[in-house]
Amino acid sequence: MVRLVVGLAMTLVAAVVAGHRLWWLFRLLRSGEPDPDRTRDVGRRIATQFTEVLGQRKLLKWSVPGLAHAFTFWGFIVLLLTIIEAYGALFVRDFAIPGIGHWPVVGFLEDLFAAAVLAAIVVFTVIRVRQSPRQRGRWSRFYKSHTGMAWVVLLMIFNVVWTLLLYRGAQVNTGVFPYKSGAFFSYAAAAVLHPLGTGVNEVLETVGILLQLATILGFGVIVVYSKHLHIALAPPNVLTSRRPDALGPLLPMMSGGRPLDFEQADPDTDVFGRGKIEDFTWKGMLDFATCTECGRCQSQCPAWNTDKPLSPKLVITDLRDHLFAKAPYLLAPEDRRDALPESVRAEAERPLVGGADVNGVIDPDVLWSCTNCGACVEQCPVDIEHIDHIDDMRRYQVLIESSFPSEAGTMLKNLENKGNPWGMNASARLDWAEDLPFEVRVVDGAIPDDVEYLFWVGCAGALEDRARKTTRAVAELLHTAGVSFAVLGPGETCTGDPARRLGNEFLYQMLAQQNVETLNEVGAKKIVATCPHCFNTIAREYPQLGGNYETIHHTQLLARLVDEGRLKPVQRVEEKVTYHDPCFLGRHNKVYTPPRDLLGNVPGLTSQEMHRCRERGFCCGAGGARMWMEETIGKRVNTERIEEALALDPDTVSTACPYCLVMLGDAIKAKQSEGAAREGVEVVDVSSLLLRSLQEPAPE
Repeated sequence: MVRLVVGLAMTLVAAVVAGHRLWWLFRLLRSGEPDPDRTRDVGRRIATQFTEVLGQRKLLKWSVPGLAHAFTFWGFIVLLLTIIEAYGALFVRDFAIPGIGHWPVVGFLEDLFAAAVLAAIVVFTVIRVRQSPRQRGRWSRFYKSHTGMAWVVLLMIFNVVWTLLLYRGAQVNTGVFPYKSGAFFSYAAAAVLHPLGTGVNEVLETVGILLQLATILGFGVIVVYSKHLHIALAPPNVLTSRRPDALGPLLPMMSGGRPLDFEQADPDTDVFGRGKIEDFTWKGMLDFATCTECGRCQSQCPAWNTDKPLSPKLVITDLRDHLFAKAPYLLAPEDRRDALPESVRAEAERPLVGGADVNGVIDPDVLWSCTNCGACVEQCPVDIEHIDHIDDMRRYQVLIESSFPSEAGTMLKNLENKGNPWGMNASARLDWAEDLPFEVRVVDGAIPDDVEYLFWVGCAGALEDRARKTTRAVAELLHTAGVSFAVLGPGETCTGDPARRLGNEFLYQMLAQQNVETLNEVGAKKIVATCPHCFNTIAREYPQLGGNYETIHHTQLLARLVDEGRLKPVQRVEEKVTYHDPCFLGRHNKVYTPPRDLLGNVPGLTSQEMHRCRERGFCCGAGGARMWMEETIGKRVNTERIEEALALDPDTVSTACPYCLVMLGDAIKAKQSEGAAREGVEVVDVSSLLLRSLQEPAPE
C-alpha cells in the first residue's frame, strides 16, 4: 500500500510540474505567425517519421555517435515495457503485461536494450570528454552548448538502468519476477543481491520500484525544462518539416499565413521578413525549442570552419533563449505588459539583429556570413530549417532597415537596371556563341516545335569569361549529340537568385515574374541550365509564381546522352581530377551521381574524392549572395576548399557551377602566386573535360 501511495503521489507531482511547462510552451508556440502548409501531404510526413525518428537516418550518418544514440532511443522505446511493469507492480507484486508479460523473448529484449543503453552511455561519455570545449575551444561541436545539463542527463539515464536492474533482480529473488528465463541481465543482478536474503530483497524490491519511477519522472521533468526538450519535440518538428529529401526552394515571404503580395501589402499590419521574435511562425519557434545543441550543423558550417562568427547552432539557441526570455511579455495581455519586471521589458525591446552597441540578439556579421550552402540543414537530426530563418531575418534587414553589406548594393542596382549582377548590357548575352562552328538558334516568338530544350545560359554563363567556356562546351556537346536547343539571348534576365538569397524579395519577385512571363509566352516546357542556382530557382522556386517547367541540369542531360551512346568519349585525358560538389546542385537538389558518371566515362581520367564530398561537401563561398560581398573576417572559404583539393595533388579540379569556377579559380591563382600550388592546375567544368574526350587532339 505504501508503494502505491508514494508512487501515485510522485506521478501526480511530476505530471503537474511537467504539464505546466508543456502548456506554457504550447501557448508560446501558438503566439507565432500561422504556417498553414505544415500539415499537408500527411502520407509523406508519416513516412518521414519512420525514417528520421524511428530509423534515426540522419543520426546514423555519424556512425559511432549515431549508433549510440540509436541504441539509447530504441532502448527507451523497449524499456517503456519495464515502466508499465513497474507501475503494474504498484498494484500487484507479480504483475505481468497481459498477453506478453511471460514471454522469455520480451524479458531478453528488455535486458538487451538495458545493456545497450549502458554501452551507449560509455560512448557518449568518451565523446563528451574528447569533444570538451575546455580542450578544443570553438572547434568543439559542443562549444557554448549546455554541457553541464548533458552530464546530468547522462547520469539520469544511468540511474534509469541501475534502478531497473535493482528492482528486477530483487523480484527474481522474491519470486514475483514475470520472466522465468531470457532476462539475463536481471538474473545477473539477482545473483549479486541473493546473499542478502529474502527479507532484504523484499525491501529492495519496493525501494527499487519507487527509485525507478522517481528517476523516470524526474527525468521527464528535467527534459521539458532543459535543452533535452528535443526528446519530446523532435517527432512533431520532423513531422511538420517541409524538406525530407533536399533543401530546394526558399519559402515565399509570409504574412498572416499567406504569401505576401507587395502590391497590396500594408506596412502597418503585414510582416516583412522577421524583425521581432514574434514575427517567426509557430514552426520557426518549434525549431528553436527543438534544437539538441549537438553541434553537427556547426561542425559542417563553412563560415564557422573559416573563423567567422556564424554558428548555425548558436543562431538557433540565441533565438530560442530570446524567445523564452521574452515569453512573459508575449503571453501577457497588452494592458498588463507595463507591469512586467524591467528585465522582461528590456528583453522585449532588444532588436533581433544588431551589433554589440545595441545589444542585438543576432550580430549582423553572423547574419551576413551565411552562404546558404545547406550543410546545417543536411546534418540536423531534428530537421531544423536554419536557412529559412537566416534569410527571413535578411529580408527584414534589406526591405525595412535597408541594412546590408554596402558592396552588395552595387549588385542589386545592376540587377534592377541591367538584369544581371555585373551591370553589362543585354546585347552581350550572345557573345559566348561567337565563332562556334554551328549556328545557335535564338528564340524569336514561340519556341519552334523541333526545339527540344530551351538552354538557359544564365548571367555567369553568358557574361563571365570562365563560365562562357562551360556554355560553349555544353552547346558543342548538345550539337554533337544531335539535341536541338535554342536560347533566349537578350531575352534572358537574371533569375533573381542573388537578390532573393540576399534578402531583397521584392527585387527577386520583379525579376522572377518577368522571366516566368517570358518563359510562358515562348512556350517553354523543357529547360536545361548550367548554373545550379538558376537550375534551383527555375525548377524549385518559380512554381511559387506560376512557372512550372521540366528543368534539368546540364550534367544530368549529358550523362543521359553518354548512356544512350549519343556522346562517345574516346580520346584519353591523362589527368588526375577531383570533383567539387556545388551546394545548390548537390545538397539542395541531390544531384551527386551524374557529374561523377561523366568523369568516369572520360578515358584516362583518374578521379579522387576530397574527404568532404557529396552530402558533406564544403562550400566554395559564393552562395547566399556571398559572391557579391567582401570576405573580411577569418579565412576565405574558397581558400579552405582549394587547400583540401590541392592536398590530393590533382591536375584538374572539376565542378559543375559557374560560381564555383570563379571562386575556386581565384583561390588556385592566389595559391600559385604564393608558390603553394604548381602551375598548370586548373578549375574546369565537367562538360569541358567531356568535350576534350570527344575532340581530336590539336596538332602540335
